Amino acid sequence: MAQAAPVLGEFEALLLLAVLHLTEAKLDAYGSAIRDEIETRSGRPAPRGSIYVTLDRLEEKGLLSSRTTGGSAARGHRPKRIFTVTALGFRAVRASVSAFSRMQRGLEALLERP
Repeated sequence: MAQAAPVLGEFEALLLLAVLHLTEAKLDAYGSAIRDEIETRSGRPAPRGSIYVTLDRLEEKGLLSSRTTGGSAARGHRPKRIFTVTALGFRAVRASVSAFSRMQRGLEALLERP
């Protein structure tokens, strides 16, 4: 039987969605790229420390997996940690987006007010 998807916080959901966007675009989903994706798409700052703490927490929960790549000269030969969303992570983000959508339903006119 499949494990039940955990409830996500807003920032966790944004982070998982950013990883999915990068993966869909065939780009490496690593810390800085994830941060840029969140800031570009959401218009809100994503502190570097919050990104890495949340990535670690999501990996511990089994919502993300990571692999380390070799470092490049451009990065001072520091390796990159590339993240992918697991099946459990995909179910969790789908459930979170669905819950937000259900909560918003019927409030569109109210939410469009200044």
